[in-house]
Amino acid sequence: MRDADWLAQTINQVLSRQAGDGQPAMAADRSPESALARAQRHWCGAIASLERLLARSLPAGDQQAGLILSAPTPILSQPELLARLHVGTFAPQALTQLMWRSLRLPAATASPTPMAITEYPLFPIDPLASEQFCLVLTAPFSLLIAIGEDDHGNSKFYFEFAPEVVQQAWQVLRSRVQLASPQQLPALEVCVAQFPPVIPDYRLVTAFGNDLLNCLPAASVPRAESGPRQGSSGLLEASAALETDGELSGELELLQALTHEIRTPLTTIRMLTRLLLKKRGNLTKEAVERLETIDQECTEQINRMELIFRAVELETRSPASEDVPLAPIALQQLIQQCVPQWQKQAQRRNVTLDVLMPDQLPTVVSNPIMLDKVLMGLMESLTRNLPLGGQIQVQVATAGHQLKLQLRSEEAAFSSSQALGQLLMFQPETGSLSLNLNVTKNLFQAMGGKLTVRQHACRGEVLTIFLPLGNKITVA
Repeated sequence: MRDADWLAQTINQVLSRQAGDGQPAMAADRSPESALARAQRHWCGAIASLERLLARSLPAGDQQAGLILSAPTPILSQPELLARLHVGTFAPQALTQLMWRSLRLPAATASPTPMAITEYPLFPIDPLASEQFCLVLTAPFSLLIAIGEDDHGNSKFYFEFAPEVVQQAWQVLRSRVQLASPQQLPALEVCVAQFPPVIPDYRLVTAFGNDLLNCLPAASVPRAESGPRQGSSGLLEASAALETDGELSGELELLQALTHEIRTPLTTIRMLTRLLLKKRGNLTKEAVERLETIDQECTEQINRMELIFRAVELETRSPASEDVPLAPIALQQLIQQCVPQWQKQAQRRNVTLDVLMPDQLPTVVSNPIMLDKVLMGLMESLTRNLPLGGQIQVQVATAGHQLKLQLRSEEAAFSSSQALGQLLMFQPETGSLSLNLNVTKNLFQAMGGKLTVRQHACRGEVLTIFLPLGNKITVA
């Protein structure tokens, strides 16, 4: 795209194109005011999360570690971060000031003074002058945060780690500097060239999402403008319900966006890994084994993110929405396909896995794609909660008109996971995310089954899954 073409673009348009290419849709707000309040709430949480991420990920030393371009004001509050980053802001200025700027000679030095904030002017009529955004370029990651608009014209919070989106946003900003203050462009381009957009480590994206959820400001509770007067207890209950609904809605939206952001770089890494594996004849045995490990890790994390995304969809669906499609499944074939992956998961944790099932299994009715991912997620959760050298037993048997699949783990650690919001569990020792028990049970219920969990201090944990038999149920 030519420089002149970028002049017609805004940050919101860049993000809107990305949303149209597959970013999950967020729930619509009832009013523009509530949409703006929600977007600003997410913005505040994202900036606080960004400061934590920068503090953890930037390399030690006094050298410049990156740059941040934002509008309409600077966003960082920590002096130690400001001293190590090139910080610039975009804001509109009067036409006379812009003309005076263009006649000034370039500065004697291209490097800004530590903790200085460089101002990049915008024409007052530029639509970019009314946008709120933050572009971050560092060696470990690149990130775009913004408040844009949805298809209905309401405010919407966005964030993107994808390098191609960050690069497009930079081109938009570069075109404005070239137009309004060309003498500032060479120094800025030198700085940007040191930190090209990169695919981040998925753990950085996960950490950003965890901190974002934890840093969300308290949701404000809207007051009723009309209607009958309520008693004090009724008003408190209604206010509490509104606040809870608002917090849950915000959490669900962020989870949808996070799962998308995590899956994108992982899918790229897996694709490149599989391209290399196609040339295994030119690789050493050790290189092939490591590439296969990378492929498996990426696949497991992608499946986990897809499962979380699907769970969020089920939690937000309306009563009138269509049920999860069910179909007859040859469970024996499904389990036989899963066992090698289960074995690899167990081997990484030095856990013994025993699978006991009859020679023939009946057909069951469920959702084949979701069932595969949920079983993989349960097995991963069990292996992560077990100490090294633990044991897991999988047993399959019929129980009346149902099939019973039981996962039994010995010496499971029950207290390691912590609640993260209303849908997820976080394990500090491993940094892993998983769906909490209630959400997992809802998933099985949506798939036509049932999950029960029993925990024993001495005998470990027992997860029992019940699925309807295919010969007892007629599937539409």
